[in-house]
Amino acid sequence: MKKVAFYTLGCKLNYSETSTIARSFEQRGHQRVEFTDAADVYIINTCSVTENADKKCRKVVKEALKHSPNAYIAIVGCYAQLKPEEIANIEGVDAVLGAAEKFRLMDLIDTFEKKQGRADIFAQDISAANQYNTAYSLNDRTRTFLKVQDGCDYSCSFCTIPMARGGSRSDSVVNIVKAAQDIAQNADVKEIVLTGVNIGDFGLQNEIRVERFVDLARALDEVEGIERFRISSIEPNLLTDEIIEFVASSNRFVPHFHIPLQSGNNKTLAAMRRRYKRELYAQRVAKIKEVMPHCCIGVDVIVGFPGETDEDFLDTYQFLNELDISYLHVFTYSERANTQALDIKPVVPMHKRNERSKMLHILSDKKRRYFYEQQLGKSATVLFEQDIEEGQMFGFTENYVRVTAKYDPLLVNELKTLTLTKINENGHVEATEADEVFTH
Repeated sequence: MKKVAFYTLGCKLNYSETSTIARSFEQRGHQRVEFTDAADVYIINTCSVTENADKKCRKVVKEALKHSPNAYIAIVGCYAQLKPEEIANIEGVDAVLGAAEKFRLMDLIDTFEKKQGRADIFAQDISAANQYNTAYSLNDRTRTFLKVQDGCDYSCSFCTIPMARGGSRSDSVVNIVKAAQDIAQNADVKEIVLTGVNIGDFGLQNEIRVERFVDLARALDEVEGIERFRISSIEPNLLTDEIIEFVASSNRFVPHFHIPLQSGNNKTLAAMRRRYKRELYAQRVAKIKEVMPHCCIGVDVIVGFPGETDEDFLDTYQFLNELDISYLHVFTYSERANTQALDIKPVVPMHKRNERSKMLHILSDKKRRYFYEQQLGKSATVLFEQDIEEGQMFGFTENYVRVTAKYDPLLVNELKTLTLTKINENGHVEATEADEVFTH
């Protein structure tokens, strides 16, 4: 029996897969330990979307070897698929596994004995990543991340995900519902977050569309034992009126959409090879607010994309400023090898990218505060998490308002119906239950 520790870089999808790989170790008799413990094996799940993937990977490897100098270190994930040779040369790494190999890790590596010399590489061409592996996180956080789709058939000019994860593919509605039922029966989980690379494209099996995302949502809505389902992110061209109207009338799906925009300028959207114009995006937002005025809407935006002029950026800024949205996730464009965006000129200087990012972060703060102000005085159900800062705990309402309360261990992973009362100096919402104040 070996002690095995895990570290995840990147998205909710990576967390769901790390957790699933960890359970496969436990099922074979190994002991999962914290990353800071002296483990025999470290599995590092990497990301290619965040900047400095190489730097982050090296740093995590270095930290692992500080805790356990003779530990076996395996690197999996998107960065491992894209740059296996580069990772194999990192001092201390023993194995690199690509997208088609990571779920077969325990079959490909038998002894997990420290290697002398260069790492083993188990990475085929991305075309080999054509199998679907169900994954979900469990007991890692209050909310569970359930993978419902993998890969992407889109060809956005800035993105490496299709090269790192392969084509779009899904499990069946029946199998995913079974996974949700297993989660409900085997863990005290109140909320499941549906995750994937392009979850609106759910339903492709062996490159043939056999089901739709709305079919999956309707089936999950009937699963007993899970109070809330949340959609992590969905493309605007795939977010149909049918999905929006379903969520509005649903028993368990919460009023919260995260919808990538990337740019509010149609010229830039075309250069990005996105599959919509900003007019469609505005229609999606208007439809959501028509049927769910209290719905939270989050937006992904990239600033400093090649060819984005000051006028193009201001066009995006004004578009976002006028939209009835709740917050922004702002990404500063960074070059990715083998992407079409590298051929687009002129390149935006880094200081301009940073200036634009700062402007949108300020706008996001204003949008979030205005959205929170609209919720004050209303009743909401808060799921409190094991997220403690200076004696305060935090949780989220159905519509993703972050609520703070004085720490009480009895509240962790509990749904509490409260009245939202005020926004504190840190920008978090305080709440009351009857005459009891849930904060200092």
